[in-house]
Amino acid sequence: MKKLIKGLREFKSSYFSTHQSLFEQLSLGQKPRVLFITCSDSRLDPNLITQAQVGELFVIRNAGNIIPPYGATNGGEGATIEYAVQALDIRQIIICGHSHCGAMKGLMKLNSLSKEMPLVHDWLKYAEATRRLVLDHYGHYDGEELLEIMIAENVLTQIENLRTYPAIHSKLYQGQLSIYAWIYHIETGEVLAYDPERHAYVLPQTQISDPEDENRLNPFPICDVPNGTVHKPEIEITPPQKLPVSARERFPMSRLSPEQMERIYRGSN
Repeated sequence: MKKLIKGLREFKSSYFSTHQSLFEQLSLGQKPRVLFITCSDSRLDPNLITQAQVGELFVIRNAGNIIPPYGATNGGEGATIEYAVQALDIRQIIICGHSHCGAMKGLMKLNSLSKEMPLVHDWLKYAEATRRLVLDHYGHYDGEELLEIMIAENVLTQIENLRTYPAIHSKLYQGQLSIYAWIYHIETGEVLAYDPERHAYVLPQTQISDPEDENRLNPFPICDVPNGTVHKPEIEITPPQKLPVSARERFPMSRLSPEQMERIYRGSN
């Protein structure tokens, strides 16, 4: 606690004093550009890894970066999502998982949690679709390999859950919303972003025409429009010079086998 109190003093005397005009502006209202959904894990700081300023990110954090399907619960996630897109007119959403996720470790042994941590057990049941998918396809794997699969699949599953919210569905239908899937690697500081056109997690900077343009993000265009096409966001993507020819090339930082990666990165368009 002493360290935190010291930090409060340092914040007021250093950062706040040099950004006072910013905080005066923020006191009049917020206009965040991105809804960032991620895990409560203390090792992941959305503002730190994106270098976003105060007021730029609207954040949802919980164990496992889980979004329960619409109507499954009356928790804060749904209300925050609705407020973000309706009241704040946020048009970009990121769901960010991370390596070594404790929630996904718990999901791998869900039944054993019911007595020791019943609330955690009940919460992780909202990720049952992820657990079932992984068990059905990768039951012969275990340990770190299985955990990496669980983390990668869970991000894509939560995007599918997000699409069940009426406010999200409407915005996607109108072409007013883009959704992004990220995985943050704690040990390297690297972020991989899912590219549905290449069905791969790739480095985000490889998907934009100007890597220095920090206002651009990796799009996850998942809006089905009436004529059966897929809505493309306004952000232009530079086509890769050479399409990856193997799953290992698609996910260069993974220890997964080619068979595992092929399953994960076929994607969920």
